Amino acid sequence: MPYQISFISLGCAKNLVNCEQMMALCRDAGHAVREAVPGSDVCVVNTCGFIDSAKEEAIDTILSVAKYKETGEVKKILVTGCLSQRYQKELMEELPEVDGVLGTGSYAEIVPAVEQVMAGAHPRFFGDIHAPVEEIGRVLTTPSYYAYLRIAEGCDNCCAYCIIPKLRGRYRSRPMESVLGEARWLAEQGVKELLVIAQDITRYGTDWDGQRHLAELVRELCRMDFHWIRLHYLYPDEITDALIDVIASEPKVLKYLDIPIQHCNDRVLQLMNRRGDKQYLLDLFAKLRARIPGLVLRTSLITGLPGEDETVFEELCDFLRTVRIERAGVFPYSPEEGTAAEKMERVSAEEANRRAELVVDVQSRIMDEFNESRLGDTVEVLCEGFDGQAMCYVGRSFAESPDIDGRIYFSAEGEVPAGTFVPVRLTGTMDGEMTGEAVAP
Repeated sequence: MPYQISFISLGCAKNLVNCEQMMALCRDAGHAVREAVPGSDVCVVNTCGFIDSAKEEAIDTILSVAKYKETGEVKKILVTGCLSQRYQKELMEELPEVDGVLGTGSYAEIVPAVEQVMAGAHPRFFGDIHAPVEEIGRVLTTPSYYAYLRIAEGCDNCCAYCIIPKLRGRYRSRPMESVLGEARWLAEQGVKELLVIAQDITRYGTDWDGQRHLAELVRELCRMDFHWIRLHYLYPDEITDALIDVIASEPKVLKYLDIPIQHCNDRVLQLMNRRGDKQYLLDLFAKLRARIPGLVLRTSLITGLPGEDETVFEELCDFLRTVRIERAGVFPYSPEEGTAAEKMERVSAEEANRRAELVVDVQSRIMDEFNESRLGDTVEVLCEGFDGQAMCYVGRSFAESPDIDGRIYFSAEGEVPAGTFVPVRLTGTMDGEMTGEAVAP
């Protein structure tokens, strides 16, 4: 019997790909995949469970769906993803509204889970999180002009503050022929911006033969009919000269690199089991900027990590003023149960939050100066549609990744369809974002 199934995906783009795979499996089994939650036989909530704020969002979302269940607008709730993997025993006990759970090793079991839950059972599927990545089709949920290509699963970096290896398993690269096959399919669907993702894309292929294969993969992707190829995330200690050469020489590869460093202090990096030190980071960023002209850097930073006193915090701020990373996500440290850092001495949550706000202030000034330096430039912008509130078009250049960076608002004579690349002269700034006007090619 076919059922009406809705999906809510929380967290990162990797999680979104898993959700798209579950949607495809349900569709292929004859079920109807719907956008609206009300009216669903089953609502699948695909969760993140990485840090406290993500866990709170997941629980709030489950409870909001439970309200539809109370009114009969949703019959059953399935919870999948990292939160269910992390709290296998507690989730259904503490949230009796949930009818079944699937861990991160069991996305492929979504169809039997749906059928069992509709039959009145309470399925609990927790497959091997270290198993090879299952090759499953997808239902694309991003706008037609961009899509994510996940090339690996899991992580072997084992940072002291991070629970991801326990939720997603060891690092497993997808076979290159599978990755390239999916990329060809995405190109055939009309995808113009391909975002290459994994917890660590720079380690791609090392689990096969100890060698890094990302540069080889990117060269092959550049042969396909994509306009832009964007890379997320590159770990600093795995960036090779061969990879830098590919990024610098291939026009399709955007000169925008997301390199999470988390901190710069040698002692903090050592405590957090991060490879490399401050001097290595300084040298790496200098080399990247020298060999890739016009490069825009993005990173992730954590304030209040164990080992960060006031002097070390000031060192982090000075590092940012020196390196002038254009984009940064800043997070106060969240001690996670089951991690090595949880038991280490640290500042209070209030102090970690205060420091995060100060880093955001430092970073905002850097970003404002970067935006001002672009005034008068004409950049290629991928139009994402017309903003009725701002009464102008909105889009992104190479320097803005979807959903995590700002956007560019621009005027144009005539219609500019979403998914169109258009030259835009940057003429102003607006709350950290940029404004401009389309110009004749």
